[in-house]
Amino acid sequence: MQAADDIALRRDLDPVWVRQTLGQARYVAAIAKAVTPPAVGVAKNWQLYRSRFVEPRRIRAGVAFWQTHGDALKRAELDTGVPAEIIVGVLGVETIYGQQMGNYRVLDALATLSFDFPASHPRAATRSAYFMSELAQFLSWTQRSGLDPLGIKGSYAGAMGWPQFMPSSWHQYAIDFDGDGSVNLFDSPTDAIGSVANYFKAFGWQSGLATHFPVTFDAQKLDMDALMGPDILPTFSVESFQAKGAVLSGEALAHTGKLALIELQMGDAPPVYVAGTDNFYAITRYNWSSYYAMAVIELGQAVAQALAAQAVKPVPAPENRG
Repeated sequence: MQAADDIALRRDLDPVWVRQTLGQARYVAAIAKAVTPPAVGVAKNWQLYRSRFVEPRRIRAGVAFWQTHGDALKRAELDTGVPAEIIVGVLGVETIYGQQMGNYRVLDALATLSFDFPASHPRAATRSAYFMSELAQFLSWTQRSGLDPLGIKGSYAGAMGWPQFMPSSWHQYAIDFDGDGSVNLFDSPTDAIGSVANYFKAFGWQSGLATHFPVTFDAQKLDMDALMGPDILPTFSVESFQAKGAVLSGEALAHTGKLALIELQMGDAPPVYVAGTDNFYAITRYNWSSYYAMAVIELGQAVAQALAAQAVKPVPAPENRG
């Protein structure tokens, strides 16, 4: 109740309404379990992660989505520079194009993670504070919009709609892209398309820049500790990258921006590596994971390839009736 009063004061909301609403939130153990880190020693596996997203069901759904909403995707790309395949990749990874938007009450998810974030998490205090701010944003948004906060469903983390925006992202980056005078990421795929593109534009997407380049290593020069030090943040020029033993080729050698060495672990097998650009980093602002970013990129590519293959299917020759 103290938190309710604090939210009401900071957000200029009716304190009685905030108390009544928060009083109906329920702790959900499954949500707390979902944010608990995996046991130490569980190896990451890019191939396994990839197989969950770059798979036939999502590719088929992505082709149908692109065919239906091609005009909106083209307009978003022209407006922001964000390629259609990146937008398609995000919406496919997040919700299979609106098919799986989450079944948890958002109020329960945000309250559980605000007040009962698992103490075993290494950043429990920071994460709890983050979800408290999202809870405040959610309450503010629902009251000012006249929405029922008990009726809105989303992911276990409180993400909502086709693009799975958190309340703060909805407030900052969601746009009315279909021109109907309202922003609706639950029922308007066109708004979802424009909002995802707008999100990446806000995080510095550079039109025409590749997301990543192939990379190999010169064992004689290799300084892996230095290359991995900045993690996924692009830090190295092409020259400094190669001076530390990373070997680039082709168009990567003409790259004028910064690069990061991206490591994708493969379970018990050796990791694979790519050189990530600022656009790869922009995708990780949506979800802070190089595995997520690569899944978005490769799903979008797979959908684009499947769409192109459909477009060039040969037309059966007419029967020759002699």
